[in-house]
Amino acid sequence: MTAVDVLVVGAGPTGLAMAAQLAAFGVPVRVVDRAVDRAHESRALAIQPRTLEVLAGLGVTDELLAGGNPAVRLCLHAHGGVRAVPLFDLGLADTAYPHLLFLSQAETERILGEHLAAAGLGVERGVELVGMNQTGDGVTATLRHADGREEPVSARYVVGCDGAHSTVRHLAGIGFEGGAYPQTFVLADLEADGVAGGAAHAFVSGQGPLFLFPLRHPASWRLLVMRPRADAPPPESPVTLEEVQALADTYTGATVRLHDPVWMTNFRLHHRAATRYRAGRVFLAGDAAHIHSPAGAQGMNTGIQDAVNLGWKLAHALRGGADPSLLDTYHAERAPVGRMVLRFTDRAFTAATSTNPVVRFVRGRLAPALIPAVLAPRFVRATAFRTVSQLAIGYRRSPLSTDGPRPPRKGPRAGDRLPDAPLSGADGGTLHRLTAVPGWHLLLCGPSAAWSTGETAGLAQRYPDRLTVHRLTETDSTGGAVPGARALRRLGLAPGASAAYLVRPDGHVGYRCGGTDLAGLTAYLDRWLPS
Repeated sequence: MTAVDVLVVGAGPTGLAMAAQLAAFGVPVRVVDRAVDRAHESRALAIQPRTLEVLAGLGVTDELLAGGNPAVRLCLHAHGGVRAVPLFDLGLADTAYPHLLFLSQAETERILGEHLAAAGLGVERGVELVGMNQTGDGVTATLRHADGREEPVSARYVVGCDGAHSTVRHLAGIGFEGGAYPQTFVLADLEADGVAGGAAHAFVSGQGPLFLFPLRHPASWRLLVMRPRADAPPPESPVTLEEVQALADTYTGATVRLHDPVWMTNFRLHHRAATRYRAGRVFLAGDAAHIHSPAGAQGMNTGIQDAVNLGWKLAHALRGGADPSLLDTYHAERAPVGRMVLRFTDRAFTAATSTNPVVRFVRGRLAPALIPAVLAPRFVRATAFRTVSQLAIGYRRSPLSTDGPRPPRKGPRAGDRLPDAPLSGADGGTLHRLTAVPGWHLLLCGPSAAWSTGETAGLAQRYPDRLTVHRLTETDSTGGAVPGARALRRLGLAPGASAAYLVRPDGHVGYRCGGTDLAGLTAYLDRWLPS
């Protein structure tokens, strides 16, 4: 029987991100997928700013950006007119990626897969999980290969990233509650004439919306359109360009011509959530844990961030010495996010597809004028964009989030995402680049005299290969300190004040305190970091 620390089942974006996170921490991992090849259709196609941030730590974000199409405008078409609505123009000053990136899932999987291959980790395709049994100290899994051969595998942990019909979830006995929407949709990757490039387009009408999203691969556009209620063919029914053009004519007034399709399909949408994200040594992530409508482009992004949250915790648990309840924080932190995304996408989907006469009137006649007006106030746009971009997701109620004595009144709280900010005197340096190396990062902020060199060196030596200590000052670079006045202000520090921020491996603040007393910080590290 072969043995491995972590068996990842499913090699979509979530599974690939999970494997990459584990590999970054030196964890032996196997990735299997029953499909014999990766996706070649666009499928999920939008990457949010927060996802670009977390993938930057793996070194793949620049390649994603090079292959994708960053969009900052949504054009609303209604009654022969067009209104441009900004996407992500406010509230994103603390990220290096203030835009939505349109990139097909096929390209995202290719880039993540090549990253794993470069690290010496390949995806085992045509390999299906057919059995799973938990023991006290691990999981015995049975894998069936494409030639019919069955292989027993001993894994200390199993992570199910195997989608909505997850075998891992079924074998673990975890419920999947929710239902299906009655509407049938058409997806297509194709070329389109009659719409301007560099923007997303929504044709709004009483019967619903038609969307065109800009791509580069495998075609220039992704089309999403709802079929009439009376026209609901089975999902497996073939789709022709003629019928898609007829649908588009209904929504666009025959102003858009479609041609050269690469892929077209019918599909139905579900809204479901796993009753728990963990069962002993088995975990769920991505669509195996939650599925919902594509409203707001939340699905794939939520799955990748599940992986980022869980990956470092599994690495710590495997190393030993951390609090045993560390792995419980995965469900505690990510299940509320999954529920929030389900609520958000369900409401947006219902508003876009309802057949209620009042809703149809508002959607078709009033919404094109109301949406720009509602988003006109700066604070409304900033709040909306931070929510959709997933930069506002935090874990303040998590057991891992602790505020120590006299924390700064402003800036991120324990559990919040660490904001990005430029650092003076560092060539292109930012807070996120400073903390990009896998592991924990301690930011000791304030005047140089507040933190002795011996003290910072002692902390790093106490937690070797796990904790990196950085000193941030206003302007002084004495003793290796990094000057970063703007970063200190973004962290909420007044001039001359001192504070400490402990940043988790996933980029969220675990502990913060004011002043220079690090007794609480030491207790936090002793609890959560492996000895």
